[in-house]
Amino acid sequence: MGVSTTSPDKGIRLITVDHPPVNALPVRGWYDLADALRAAGRDPEVRCVVLTAAGRGFNAGVDIKEMQRDTGHDALIGANRGCYEAFSAVYECEVPVVAAVHGFCLGGGIGLVGNADAIVASEDATFGLPELDRGALGAATHLARLVPQHLMRALYYTSRTATAAELHAHGSVWKVVPRDELLDSAMELAGEIARKDGYLIRLAKAAINGIDPVDVHRSYRFEQGFTFEAGLSGVADRVRDTFGREARP
Repeated sequence: MGVSTTSPDKGIRLITVDHPPVNALPVRGWYDLADALRAAGRDPEVRCVVLTAAGRGFNAGVDIKEMQRDTGHDALIGANRGCYEAFSAVYECEVPVVAAVHGFCLGGGIGLVGNADAIVASEDATFGLPELDRGALGAATHLARLVPQHLMRALYYTSRTATAAELHAHGSVWKVVPRDELLDSAMELAGEIARKDGYLIRLAKAAINGIDPVDVHRSYRFEQGFTFEAGLSGVADRVRDTFGREARP
């Protein structure tokens, strides 16, 4: 369990998250994922990273129960910083990152795939930010990289999800495949990328990041400030305490 890395094909590093039951990562898990991504990017033999997950879904965000157990703000601060590090590690990885997404991709999962270079999704994949139902704010920066602005706002305010097919129609998902073909399809795309010159593909990643219209680091950090404000005000705890039960009015 945790974060594991393998090298299944030449030039490709496969990073797998496995944190049952739903891949909702504790603070340490976000840092472990960031470390694995950065190590892959530093390896001169790696030309593409495939980020995937085991179990029922790709990622369910942060470990809410870890926050509920904390009587102070350490877990909230840790989750903020850990998510920031993991999302940044995807974006800053020196080679392209292909996300292979199945099942649910929620909360922090959106931060990961929104910063990835390409997304391959299974037919059962769904994407969304249930942050308002969890007493948090954040990752609208990354959802806005997946869907148009007004759809992002509607999804954010309602906590609804979008399907892989819908994201494919918006051009943010490269390919939608049956679940049993997901990893092979992601590896196929990664293999095509990995056949490029290693030095040139790293220059290409840096160049594309350099022309992004939105600074994802500053934008996400700005959002996190409101998450912390929600925590200090007490509203986050009030909403978070409804987690797993029908929300009270």
